[in-house]
Formats: sequence, C-alpha cells, structure tokens
Amino acid sequence: MAESAAYMAELERRMEEVYRVADGYGLDPFPIHWEVVPAEVLHEFGAYGLPGRFSHWTHGRAYHRQKVLYDHGLSKIYELVINADPAYAFLLDGNSVLQNTLIAAHVVAHVDFFKHNAYFRATDRAMVEGAAAHAARIRRYEFAHGRGRVEAFLDAVLSLEEHVDPHPLPPRAGPAGPPGPAREAAPGPYADLLGLGEPAAAPPPPARRVPARPEKDVLRFLAEQAPDLEDWQRDVLEIVRNEMLYFVPQMQTKILNEGWASYWHSRIVRDLALSDREYVEFAQLHAAVLAPSRESLNPYHVGLKVLEDVERRWDAPGPEAVARLGRAPGGGRAKLFEVRELESDAGFLRNYLTRELVQELDLYIYRVEGDRLVVVETDWEKIRDMLVGAMTNFGVPYVQVEDGDHKKARELYLKHAYEGRELDLAYAQRVLRQLHAIWGRPVHLETVLDDQPTVLSFDGAADARRPA
Repeated sequence: MAESAAYMAELERRMEEVYRVADGYGLDPFPIHWEVVPAEVLHEFGAYGLPGRFSHWTHGRAYHRQKVLYDHGLSKIYELVINADPAYAFLLDGNSVLQNTLIAAHVVAHVDFFKHNAYFRATDRAMVEGAAAHAARIRRYEFAHGRGRVEAFLDAVLSLEEHVDPHPLPPRAGPAGPPGPAREAAPGPYADLLGLGEPAAAPPPPARRVPARPEKDVLRFLAEQAPDLEDWQRDVLEIVRNEMLYFVPQMQTKILNEGWASYWHSRIVRDLALSDREYVEFAQLHAAVLAPSRESLNPYHVGLKVLEDVERRWDAPGPEAVARLGRAPGGGRAKLFEVRELESDAGFLRNYLTRELVQELDLYIYRVEGDRLVVVETDWEKIRDMLVGAMTNFGVPYVQVEDGDHKKARELYLKHAYEGRELDLAYAQRVLRQLHAIWGRPVHLETVLDDQPTVLSFDGAADARRPA
C-alpha cells in the first residue's frame, strides 16, 4: 500500500508538470477526469467505445480479441480517452510512472484536439451520460419484448450503423404556390363581360417523392419512414444513429488526431526533468508507438511526420513560397494550430502530403508476387489521391436512399456512389438481408460490378442480381 501511495504521489506530480508544460505551449484542453484502472477495465471500455454503453455480442467479441492479444503480449492499449466535457481518461495500473506520464501528455493533446477541431464541434459532449441512458432504455425493451428479439433487431441496425450523415442539408423549402393562373386573383362578378371566362383549374399537385431528395442518412430515413416498425424499434434506430454520430469525427480525423497527440507528447515529455534511465525508457516507448507497419498505415507515425514537415516548411519557407504565397519565416507552430482546427484526415493528406513524404514514409503501393513484394504504383500524386479517396466519407461506401416507394409498392431503392472501388458482393448481400428485416419489403441497391451498373435485391426469400 505504501508503494501504491508513493506511485500515485509521483504520478500526480508528473501530471502537474505535464499540464504546466502543455499550457506553456498553448494547449487548451477540456478539464480531464483521470482514473488508473486494471487492464480488464481498459479492454472493456476500449471494446464498447464508451463506459456504460448497451450490451451486444459484437462488443463482447471485441473485448475478447483485445484481451487475448494483451494476454499473449501481442498488443497493448496505450491510451483510452473519452471525448466529453469534462473528458475522461484511463491509465493502466501496471504501467510505470514514466509510461503513464507519456500517456497523460498524449491524452492532454487529444483533448485539446477534441475541443478545438471543427469536426468535433457538433458532437454531444455529454455522451457518456447519454450512452448510459440509451443502455437503460434498451434493457427495458429487452424485458418488454424479449432479449432475442431486441438483439436480432440490433444486429440489423448495427450492420448499417455507419450510414449516417454528420453534415445534413437544411430542409428543402416547398414551392411558394402553384404556378400560372392559379396564383392570380379570383375573377370578379363581371368576368364574363370582360372575356375572362371560367377560371383555369389549378394543376394537380406533383406526386410526393419519398425522400424529397436523395438521403445519405439511411438510419434517420429508416427511423422516420420504415412502414411497420414499433416505437421501440424507431428508438433503437435513433440510439444507434446518435452514438454513431458521436464516433464519426474520430473516424474522420484518426491520422491527424494521433499525429497531433504524438507531436505534443514528444515535446512535453522532453521538457520534463527526467533521469538518464527515464530518457532511455521514453525513447523506447516513443519508438514503439511510432513504429511503421508494412501491412497498414500507422496513424501515429504518418500524422506526426506530416505535421513535422508542415512546421519545417512554414518555419523556413523557400523563395517561391515567400514570393508566391507571401509566407513569412517562423510561422510553423501557428500553422500547426490552424491545421489542428480546420482539417480532417482527407484534407490533411490532400493539402500537406508531399512527394518527399511519400518517399520517406514508403507509401508506395505493393502487391505480392510469389514470395516478393513488387511496387505497382510510384506516382506520388496518385498515391495521395488513393489515400484521400479511401478516407472520403470516413472510409465507408457512400450509399443513399433514392426512393422509398419504388415501383409504387413501398419497396426501398438505394444507390451506391461508385468511385472505382467495388463493394464486397457477399457483404453487400448480407447487409441487404438485414435492411429487409428493418424495412419489411423488398430492398434494392444499385452499384457497379465488373464495370457494369448492377442492382442487387432481396425480397425476403432470395437474393437477386440484374443489370441496372
């Protein structure tokens, strides 16, 4: 117990230093509620995404995967921070003081990012309490309607959870009135003498289209328009939709957010009074976090390198940048704060990934031929555009509702905005089956397969595929 008390006292002292140094650099986070927890708690929160969130087998699967990897020394959660006001952060009780100090510096920068980045401004900062309320409502529905029925409906809704719209268009205004003669004043008592005759009949109103324009927010459309849902099912759709809207900014800014936190933890920890042994430990931890991967992008590594390159180029602009853009030397740090405020991953890479960075980060496109990796794309602009394209719509296929009354039979017709990347056919057909479970009538999805416009359908009994 004495060692635990000494550990906590030293950790608190170090965290006070972290706050002091971060404030000196201009970081401005929300207040943060800190907890030191065992690995099981960290894995549970990581699997569910939020403390107290509703139970579902997919969350249990994620928890089991994380725990197995941790138990075998194959993976470790370094940080867990919740976007809220105040924010919540969880440190692992088995970490050394220095490890948790580095994580605290990383978290402070994350919370600064949550507070100031434009993509987070509309998020619900009380979602921790909201998620607990959602979970309580779902438990009541399980008691009233049966756990199996509620879980089956959640299965269907969660298969579509990413099809929300974080930036909805305002409602479209209706016409001011019917056109032509119907808008003129009614004829007076002497109209027949003036040759006006009988007033022209107003044209019939145009057929109402559902939706009035293509709707990207599939979950909202289903909650409002699905024909036969009960009230509790519409509420479950809204619960999943609201929680997904909370997570979308994190999906849109993963590289920039982790790069920002890595940039600042490296500078904050270097400013602390560490022993030689601790500096070595810090260097090893920092290198482990930023280690590049040959299988996928490490967002910590890529985000940090791009940010450091931006700072360097704005601090010492070349003659062309000075002459053409009026860029003055010494503006690197201010530029970083501007990037932190305005960009998502797509804009961050589109605007700041350079030829030199593509080479340094080895972002070339490879394929396996036999036992060798062969480069198949070296054009840095094409590589940049491919990366940006993969992050557009936060990496999810862009699908929208075209017609909620297809064939005048209340069938549902959706369209995939094809941009050169085909859907996974088997996965798309499984999702159509889940969509049918919500809509209750035949559902259709227009896409492109093998370079041909194609419609996939499910009518409740069998899958179908036909040319569009």
